[in-house]
This record gives sequence, structure tokens and C-alpha cells, in this order.
Amino acid sequence: MAVAAGRGLREPRFDGGRLYWIESRPEEGGRSVIMREAVPGDQQDVTPAGFNVRSRVHEYGGGSYAVSTGLVVFSNFDDGRIYRQAAGEPPQPLTQPGSLRYGDLSFDARRDRILCVVEDHGDGSEEPRNSVAAVSLADGSVTELVAGADFFSDPRVEPAGGRLCWLRWNFPNMPWDGTELWVANLGTHGEVVDAHQLAGGPEESIVQPTWTANGDLVYASDRTGWWNLYRWRADGGQESALGPMNAEFAGPQWVLGASSFSPLDDGRTVAIGRVGGRDRLFVLEEGQPPRELELPWTELSHLVASARVIALATGSPTETAAITWLDLDTGSWRTVRRAGDLPIDADSISIPQAIEFPTSGGKTAHAQLYEPRNPSATAPAGERPPLVLISHGGPTAQASTSFDASIQFFTTRGFCVVDVDYGGSSGYGRAYRERLNGNWGIVDLEDCANAARWLAWRGTVDGMRMAIRGGSAGGYTTLCALCFTDVFACGASYFGIGDLEALARDTHKFESRYIDRILAPYPERADLFRQRSPIHYADRIRCPVLVLQGSDDMVVPRAQADRLVEALRGNGIPYAYLLFEGEGHGFRRSENMRRSLAAELSFYGQVLGFTPADEAEPLTVEGLAEWQARPV
Repeated sequence: MAVAAGRGLREPRFDGGRLYWIESRPEEGGRSVIMREAVPGDQQDVTPAGFNVRSRVHEYGGGSYAVSTGLVVFSNFDDGRIYRQAAGEPPQPLTQPGSLRYGDLSFDARRDRILCVVEDHGDGSEEPRNSVAAVSLADGSVTELVAGADFFSDPRVEPAGGRLCWLRWNFPNMPWDGTELWVANLGTHGEVVDAHQLAGGPEESIVQPTWTANGDLVYASDRTGWWNLYRWRADGGQESALGPMNAEFAGPQWVLGASSFSPLDDGRTVAIGRVGGRDRLFVLEEGQPPRELELPWTELSHLVASARVIALATGSPTETAAITWLDLDTGSWRTVRRAGDLPIDADSISIPQAIEFPTSGGKTAHAQLYEPRNPSATAPAGERPPLVLISHGGPTAQASTSFDASIQFFTTRGFCVVDVDYGGSSGYGRAYRERLNGNWGIVDLEDCANAARWLAWRGTVDGMRMAIRGGSAGGYTTLCALCFTDVFACGASYFGIGDLEALARDTHKFESRYIDRILAPYPERADLFRQRSPIHYADRIRCPVLVLQGSDDMVVPRAQADRLVEALRGNGIPYAYLLFEGEGHGFRRSENMRRSLAAELSFYGQVLGFTPADEAEPLTVEGLAEWQARPV
């Protein structure tokens, strides 16, 4: 039931009166499908079986399709080519097979072409080359428009067709560290003319430049310490702030094509702002205070507008994620598509509580706390619940308040769950995000450990039965916590980073210099990389570990998991290792999602001393019996 509620919904697009979006389906091996609603309730798949709408630019993709007057163009994951699909017809290949990847697609209708970010992997012997390019809709030819930087995003042509904007940034920056906003005229043949930098720099992150109907630009900048919105007026080159406040109107650009705000045709801007650990919807207007719209959701993303109507992805603690249609004039809204049925009754749902807790250096950190809840079960008198602490990935991500079936899977079984927004998380301003700079493996570790200690100290959980889990960067924090503290009784690492040197040497281009800022340059500070790498301190782990890994992971290759398991085995530490063939960085297939969740519950039961009521495939924890029988 938890897996069935986990379909992904993203990237809504308006095309006249039709609404399109992407749905990812675990039951189809994680395949992403474009869907369309022509009239309310009349929904259908656009992309047929055999096509998977995903981009692999930056490995994380995004902006994988565009639609205009019924014509859909999309990046197909399996071969990396762009396909075009007219209404009622099968997809036809537009680009040639080869080394090019395409993402952040948008139409340049005036010139009958697609604008996109292109990543050329060549023969694989050198680092990929990124650029902004145009793809002809007539013959699929690719014309490079802008190059010369390490990365690009958001190539967008203004509605009148005369100008182009884009973002660029260079190593060692990630796009949330510093980007440049560029604008240029488009010449007779669609070439870039008179390109110049409009805003941004190495210490200012510009996000999501968006043209208005009259040729102004709206974009987010964190120059004040918060991603606030600004409008640049084409008729005088003046810039003005839109409703400045201590809120985040954008987030880290891990994927291309993000959209957290949209200009309206009357000069206002509708925008998602994150305040106090939850999302809110605002209407912003120059010279006026922000006006919040009262809505029932706490998680909002992927916002697009058409006239006075918007579509966006919504979520709340008591509803599965959805694509939602909203009329800004009347306030009326309707659910277009849900990720799945709510797998449990409303009275069984644990509602997150935003908490703050003291952490190292006299500072405060944030988290979302879920207490156990199940009206059909009662805990033994006087017994405190075990804890599952979530260390999120990124590490710039943030704890969500949207219904998460995997969290409820544990809270309905008697666990308390805390999802920690450690220093470095987004949603709390640039200064909070930069707490991690130079301190990865320290600040995140201390904040997670202190969250667990604080919950045990105040009697919320049983301090002897606390587990930590995390994926990717969250898996790294999990492994650090098991190596360098004795707070947790066990841990579950989902494709976690164990060897920072291997990450620096082997990871893909987009993240290849990420660690320069949050840790140190490599190889100049190889000593620090070894000092912060759990793989070198696996002999300090004194509790059981569950390791879950995809065989085809290009971000954290399987070799890291193999080395960790070898070290655990050599040191006599109990472990269970599940390797999922064909999975990459994050599990997409329903059978693997189901197996990993059931295995995690079985693992906690065996280690923490209870028998799960569920009938599930047994998990063998190597060496556990001998370890439990050892003298203490």
C-alpha cells in the first residue's frame, strides 16, 4: 500500500485549455509518462508503452518535455534522444542517437525549434561538455547557441521572440552557491547577439528567470540571505523587489525545469514561499505587502500559470501528493490527479510537528517530528517508543510535511520518526544552508545526534532503541553517526557515501566539485577527505548496519557499498546487504521499494528485539546471533 501511494507527479504544463504533467509509476519499473487532461476528468496517457520521459543531464535531469499547440517533445531515457509527438500520433525520433543528452526543454515557436541544455559525453574519455543549443523541429539538427561555462540552465525565449535568457555557473560552485543571469538578442538566423550579464555572481544564486508577457524578467536571488523575487523592467533596465520577506521563494536547483513562481498577465506574480518548515502561496505585487492565499496544503511545487489559473503539485500531512488546479480569482480548486489512494484511515495518520532543538555551538536546528499513532494498537504501559531518525539527502534538501507512506509505515507500527533539517538544509535562508560549508560530516552528524539525544532526554523516545536511516548524502551522515557516535543502536544506509575520495574521483560532472565548498578542495586536502570518510573508520562501528544499493548507481557506485560490507564482515559487525539489479541512485521499481521497506522493518525488529506482525520475506542479518550473544 505504501508503494502504491508513491507515484510521482511533476512538471505540469498548460497548453491552451489542456493541462499536461508527468507521472512516474513504480508499478511500471519507474517509467515516467506524460499525461493530459483535455476537460476535467478526461485524462489519458500521451506517451505510449516503450517510452520513458526522463532526462539525464546532470544525471538528475528535469525539464524533460515541452508542449505547444498540441505538439509534445520529450527526452526519452533509454536512448537519450528527443522525440516529437503530434496529437493522436506515435512519437517520432527528432535527434540522432549518440553522446548528446538534452534537458530543460522549451519552445522557440517563432523559429520552429526547441531550446535546451545539451550535455555532450563524447566517447566518455573526457568530462562532458555543456551548452545551450537549439534543436530544429524540421530536421533535428542541433545548433549550439551559448558555450564557455561549466554549466547552463533555463534557456528561455521571451514571448515576442526577440531575446533569450539563461543561467550559467562555473566550478566549484553549485547553482545554489552562485550563478549568473545572462540576456542576449536573437539575430536574423536565431543566433545569440550582444550577450551580457544582467545579475548574479559567484556569491549570489539566481534561480528560475522567467519572462513576463511584456518582456520583463522575474527571477529569484538570495542576495539578502533569502531567495526573494525581483523584477527587471525591459523599458528602463530597472530592478525592483517583489514583496521582500524572510522566506524562500525558490530552492536548490538539483533538477532542471523547476518552477516555484509565475508572472500573471496583470503584472502580479504568484509564488510559493517556504516559511517555518512549510510552503505557502503568495501573490506578490510591487510596492505592496505579500498577500497569502489560505490553502489546505503544506507542500507546494512545480507551479505554472495560464491567465489567472495555476496548476501545481500539492501535498499535506493527510493527503497523498496531487496535481491541483486553482482559480486565483475565485479561490476555487480541484484535484486533477492523485499519486495514489490514501493507504490508511485518517485517524491512523501521524501529523508532523515542526520542532526546534538545541545543537552544538549554542545553535538551534530544525526537524519534523512524527509520534507513533495507531488506534488499533496500544503500547505496553510505561514503554517509550523506538526512534527512526531520517537524515535527508542533498545534503541541501529539506524535510517534507507532505504525506509520506514510508514514514507512516513506521509510525503505525509503534515507531517515533524524526526527519531532521540539519544545518545545510534549505528552507531556512542562505546562512543556515552555509552552516555546512567546510563542515560536512560534522554539522549534519552533530545535529542528527543531538536531535536523537534531545528526544530521549525529554522522554519522547527510548534512548536505547534509536535507529538512523538515510539515502545518498543522508546515507553518508548515517554512516558517520554509526562510526563516530554511540547514540544509535543500528542504522540503514540507502546508497550511502562511504568514501569521500572515491566520490570526488568517480562521481559525475555536476557534483564533481560540490565537496570543494562543503568540505575542501581535492586532492589538495586528501587528508581531510580520509578523516571524514566512514569507510576508513568502519572498525569503530559497534552496531548492526543494513546496506541497500542499486547496481547501476552512477552517483554513488556500488563499489562503495561492497567495500563497506567487506569492512563490516572483517570486523565482525552484523550486517545485511541488499543489492538491487538495474536500479540507479534511488529505487524506482515497486518490487524493490517494497522489498527495501519490508527488509528495514525486519532489520529493526531483529536488532531492537521485537517481532513484526507483518508477514514479509525474511531478512538474514549476517553475524547477528553471535553478536547478540557476546559478553557486554
